[in-house]
This record gives sequence, C-alpha cells and structure tokens, in this order.
Amino acid sequence: MRYLLLQILAIVAFAGALCAEKSDYIELAQRGWGYELRSTMLGRDMAIPVHINGRDQAGAALCLVGEKPHPQTLVVLDTFRALLKHSFGHPTPMRYAGPSARDCGTGRTVVLRLYSGYPPNRDLSSDIDWLSELHQLGLPAGRNYVVTSPAMAQTFFGHRGQGTHIVVKQPAHDRPSKLERDFHKSILLEELFQSFTFGMDILLYDKSSGFLSKLQETPVNLQRLPWSSHDFMRALLASNPSGLCAFDVFMMHAVAQSPVDQTIDPGFIEYIDTQYDRLWAQADETLANPRFAALFDEGCTNSVRVPR
Repeated sequence: MRYLLLQILAIVAFAGALCAEKSDYIELAQRGWGYELRSTMLGRDMAIPVHINGRDQAGAALCLVGEKPHPQTLVVLDTFRALLKHSFGHPTPMRYAGPSARDCGTGRTVVLRLYSGYPPNRDLSSDIDWLSELHQLGLPAGRNYVVTSPAMAQTFFGHRGQGTHIVVKQPAHDRPSKLERDFHKSILLEELFQSFTFGMDILLYDKSSGFLSKLQETPVNLQRLPWSSHDFMRALLASNPSGLCAFDVFMMHAVAQSPVDQTIDPGFIEYIDTQYDRLWAQADETLANPRFAALFDEGCTNSVRVPR
C-alpha cells in the first residue's frame, strides 16, 4: 500500500510540474513579447522609428537565396507557411531567387539564406547592404557582417519600412540521420517562429519543470564544437524544444488577433488575459490538426494541453 501511495504521489507531482496554468502563459508572454529595446546597432541612424508588432510580417513573401532548399527544408517551410495562413489568415508566398538577395524584389519580403557548408559571411554582408539600400536602414556602408550561429535572424527598421533577414544551415546531404533531421528542423523552425511573431528568447535555467515554449532555452557553451558535429547538434537540441509548444501556437493566434498597435505594449498582455479562454480554444483546435503535427514537440505540447 505504501509503495502504491508513493507511486500516486509521484505521478501527481510530475503532472503538477508539467501542466501549465493561465498565469504561466501570461508570464511567458510578458517575457517573450514585453521586452524593451535597450540597445541598437552601433552607427545606426537613430532618427529611424522602430515599430514592433508581430502582425507586421503577415502576408509578407518568403524569398529563398543561397543554396536551393533541401527536401526536408521545403517540408518545414511549406508546413509552417500553412500554419501561418491558418493563424493569420494571409498566405505567405515563397520562391527561390538564386544566389543573391538583390533578386528578391522590392515588396514586403523576408529573406531566408540557406547554406550547408562554411558560414556565408560575404553573402550575408551583401544581403544586408542591399536591405539597407532598399529600406534606407541607415547602416554604415561597407561593414562586414558575420554569421555567428547555425541559424540567426535580424530585423532592421528603416525610413522605407523594415527588412527581415534569416540565415539557416540546412542538411548537407540527401539522407540526413534522425539527429540531423531533428537539429535542422529545430533551428529553422525557431527562426521562422520568432521572425513572424517578434517573440524573443527566454532563458530557462531549471529544466525540471519542462519546456513550455520554443522561445525557452537553457544556457549551454558550444564554442569549442563545430556546428556540423553530432555533439553540437545533441547539445543544442537538449537546450531547447525541437518543435513548437502549445504556448507558441496560442501566441500565434494572440499576435494575429490582438488590436494593439505594438505587441510590446502592456495592452497586448491585457488582451491575452481577457481573451485567454477563446484563444486557448483556437490553439487547441490548431494543435489537433494533423496538417501541422510535424511542427510540434510532443514533449511540451501534450504537457500543457489544458485550458486552465
């Protein structure tokens, strides 16, 4: 009897650690979207206004440059685009423009540079120079930019609108292992999610409670490991959910529907608070849709699929 009681207590404790409450969602939303812009790129024209709203990218085109997308990359991109349309109500057109971002055109565009070998530093610099010309970003001319991680995204604000640039490493061969597939899906999905919602990284120092968001990550020192090594991939995957969590889907609906001018405003959190049940019902329906299942991390999605 004592052994059975201990088992029951353990199960209850585990469930309590994993199930999210409304207060958890509010706190995560405040940390991921309630940030302040405390710094800016050195040398940037400070007269340029900055406007932060996760809906600003709704309906923007996705322009692929650099390497042609790997088949797995295409699957992730197409599924995420379908999720964007489902959540925001606007399609996300996509095309491959070739080696240079200058061939992406002048419309509302998110540039995604794909590579599988060495970091494309020269191409990144060329892309940002073009974005600076196009949007009048006021960036210093002739600056060299460096790819500092396997996946990174930057949004620049200019006198002629804003430009988002993403660089993501993709599989280098036709038959990636499961570890490689999980790794490359994870880093691509994270940059897409953050770029199309303006959510920011959330540090999590104690993983015992489980991950509730793709935005959460535990600090890990990977400086000595090559990006293509399996040790690097395992360590990075362990520091962050491999896919979207229920909270992230919830926030996509919140960002899409909130009437606030900026999603960094306190009114955005107030909107989530008052509309929580309705937004959760929409998120729950989206999570149950098999079209999007490949994007979700079951390790966190199932643990928080409770509306209260």
